[in-house]
Amino acid sequence: MADTLISCDDHMDLGQLPAGLWKERLPASLRDRAPHIAERDGQAVWICDGKVWGAWSGKPPATGDKRAVKPLYNAFDRGGIHDQSERRPAVAELRLADMDRDGVATQVIFGPIFQISTDDAELRVACYRVYNDWLMEFCAAAPDRLIGVPMLPETPDTATEELLRLAARGGVRQVNLQIANINPKLDDPAWGKLWSALEDTGIILSWHITVFVGKPGDRVAGKTAAVFENTKFFMANFLEPFVDLFAWGILERHPKLKMVMAEAGTGWLPWLVQELDYRHWRLWEAKEFWADKGGIALETKPSELFKRQLYATFQEDYAAMALIPFFGDGHLLWASDYPHPDSVWPHSKAAIERQMSGLSPEMRQKLTHDNAAALYGLG
Repeated sequence: MADTLISCDDHMDLGQLPAGLWKERLPASLRDRAPHIAERDGQAVWICDGKVWGAWSGKPPATGDKRAVKPLYNAFDRGGIHDQSERRPAVAELRLADMDRDGVATQVIFGPIFQISTDDAELRVACYRVYNDWLMEFCAAAPDRLIGVPMLPETPDTATEELLRLAARGGVRQVNLQIANINPKLDDPAWGKLWSALEDTGIILSWHITVFVGKPGDRVAGKTAAVFENTKFFMANFLEPFVDLFAWGILERHPKLKMVMAEAGTGWLPWLVQELDYRHWRLWEAKEFWADKGGIALETKPSELFKRQLYATFQEDYAAMALIPFFGDGHLLWASDYPHPDSVWPHSKAAIERQMSGLSPEMRQKLTHDNAAALYGLG
């Protein structure tokens, strides 16, 4: 394993982005509405169209930082000016230093897990474009170590247009679609243009968990139950679109489409794929339902499509270790989730040892390096 770990789910968060990112890069006609840094209740935050997107970490709160200090953040080097030390994941040389400290050769970098939120479609698409261009420029500092995952807007036309723009730019291996926010749902034929464009360009599509922040009036607000609330969203984000991939023939019709499910968990997948296989059997072998199969060619078993086209990341997931035969060779991808509070950074090797102690050295190498190297075309 040495220092050759490849982490397939890490992040560039909203709080770490440059303060002038959108005000300096948006088209002139949109700059007066650009997301920008302002102070609210003594805290620097991102504001767009009057909405608070989230905190910005480049400036200490005027009233003192009252936020809970999570153990992960004690591991960061706080030397230097506040702007850089707090934003080190967005400073290439500091991020690379953190990777070296953890023995990670390469990171696959997802963007903010909160939606770029504005009701104006033109502004929203422009904000995605600005972020994507900046991310690719950031990753150019070490292109085989920093693999940026640009974000696609949430409609078929805008997602396809941005994908093709990024493909023409070059250097993009994977893109992300926040599946919880798309409109329309995946069964709409309008998404066909995106599937075809992904096949034509060879770019991988990923889905990542989206975090929805609770409101003060929610029934769990201020209660212990709030700690567990986000667990519900994992299944809510992924279950319906996952089934739609098979039920509507998307994977069947687009055999070159590759998809990564990031931070989605693994333990729920075997039962669901087994159930899809059973439904497929009832349709084809038991000859139930209608004779023309609803007009959709669903000849391949869902389990075969799954092993052919889908990949899943895991962090510290003991269920995943028991499911290696189910996922098949090459389709499980380790991740550290840097720099999030539940990340295993900077103790990734210890986390790997805890969960993989019963695996052969060869299998450890596959999960922590070789599978990702093959998927992303790394040496």
